[in-house]
Amino acid sequence: MDKKLLEILVCPITKGPLIYDKENQELISKSARLAYPVRDDIPIMLEEEAREISENELEKYK
Repeated sequence: MDKKLLEILVCPITKGPLIYDKENQELISKSARLAYPVRDDIPIMLEEEAREISENELEKYK
């Protein structure tokens, strides 16, 4: 994931920052508790494509 792109991108719902999870190829929005997929280095920033993050999962991004 390009670091400059990550600096520009925000969660489309909360407009908050995102965290790149390289292992799972996802962009994490802690405030929305959603994980947006990254496919072929392209972030898919659609709410309907995101998955909800459990409270336990959220803990690992603190």
